[in-house]
Amino acid sequence: MASLKEIRAKVTSIKSTQKITRAMQMVAASKMRRAQERMEVGRPYADSMRRVISHLVHASSDYKHPYMVTRSVDRVGYIVITSDRGLAGGLNINLFKALSKSIQQYQDQSVQAEFAVIGAKGVSFFKNFGGKVTSAVTDYGDKPTFEQINAPVQAMLDDYTNGKIDRIYVVYNKFVNAMTQKPTVNQLVPLPEDSFGEEESGIQTELSWDYIYEPDIKTLIDELLGRYIESIVYQAVMENIASEQSSRMVAMKAATDNAGDLINDLQLVYNKLRQAAITREISEIVGGAAAVS
Repeated sequence: MASLKEIRAKVTSIKSTQKITRAMQMVAASKMRRAQERMEVGRPYADSMRRVISHLVHASSDYKHPYMVTRSVDRVGYIVITSDRGLAGGLNINLFKALSKSIQQYQDQSVQAEFAVIGAKGVSFFKNFGGKVTSAVTDYGDKPTFEQINAPVQAMLDDYTNGKIDRIYVVYNKFVNAMTQKPTVNQLVPLPEDSFGEEESGIQTELSWDYIYEPDIKTLIDELLGRYIESIVYQAVMENIASEQSSRMVAMKAATDNAGDLINDLQLVYNKLRQAAITREISEIVGGAAAVS
């Protein structure tokens, strides 16, 4: 059994660790709130972009952008968004499980996959478990600009345009609330058929309006669809950041609570040992006094 000195040293060490985990919990909570605000600010932009594109699509039914044309699938691409750092519970592990499940479904059909990675944890995962990574970005921080994460996205879109891949998915952790993050695998390109449906865009057939588009509808669709897809990926990155911070906050709270429980258990053992030592000393004193008398 450990000595009193060893137990005191353990308690001191755990208390020091507990201070760190409590500080990390508070920092993560603050970062989560800021990330959540940035995430919510970006949603109206994507919604407005979708409505504008929906008007254009319905006004020009004879033109189909390549991003809206479904073709047979021989190769798929995944834009995988992970965190740069750990200590976030099972956030990344759960995401990799969802990704692996999607990959397996295509492998069963003899469809190959390639990956564009955003986040150091994703790079580490594919380095250990294999997979063709065409582009990767790490160290994007808590407030990334789109320019920081653009390279993997553009690499995937270029491969799709050139016919090297036939479908693109974006994989990320969707922020539900402070306690819940949902691993998500969404089809990015070709855009799902209901992306610009009338109900989705708020357009009512019986109240249709005529617009004059400049320079022309085709040019506008080509330009706006690219920006719309960029906004989807950027929003996914912001959702993943909020999920990372919320998961880290929960993990650090659990670590802090566990440290408290461990300290209490050690303190109880310490008190019992100390009580036993005092009792033994008293017994020795009494025994010695009895022997002298």
